[in-house]
Amino acid sequence: MSEKKPNVWEGFKAFLMRGNVVDLAVAVVIGAAFTNIVNSVVKGIINPLVGTVGTKNLDSYSSCIKGPCTGTGGSATGVRILWGSVLGATLTFVITAAVVYFLMVLPMAKYLARTEARRKAKEGTHEVIEVTELEVLKEIRDAMVAQRGSGHDGR
Repeated sequence: MSEKKPNVWEGFKAFLMRGNVVDLAVAVVIGAAFTNIVNSVVKGIINPLVGTVGTKNLDSYSSCIKGPCTGTGGSATGVRILWGSVLGATLTFVITAAVVYFLMVLPMAKYLARTEARRKAKEGTHEVIEVTELEVLKEIRDAMVAQRGSGHDGR
């Protein structure tokens, strides 16, 4: 009559075997690899395009809010807002989101919609067949009832 306590190891094993955990692990690995591609696009294409107006390195764009702002790196003086690095990170995010949406989410949504439409079409056809068979059975029943009621015993 003693209830068996769930083993911690069995619980952990069940957790790892869930599909969501495996999907999440795959997404993290793919995301990490995809980050390199996006960073390369930003550094190789976006930054040079921005560089046609200014500098190729977005990180160098800044505004001085308390001067005098002189020097760069560790020898910089004053208080600067590094809005160029924020712009670069924002561009990276927007590019990543656009690529994920247009190359992964949108095609998958279209595929799932087509699959669902096919399933509903099959169910609709199946329902029509069932309704038709039901109508035929009702007609047979009505004919048999009418035959009994009129005194024909069918022999």
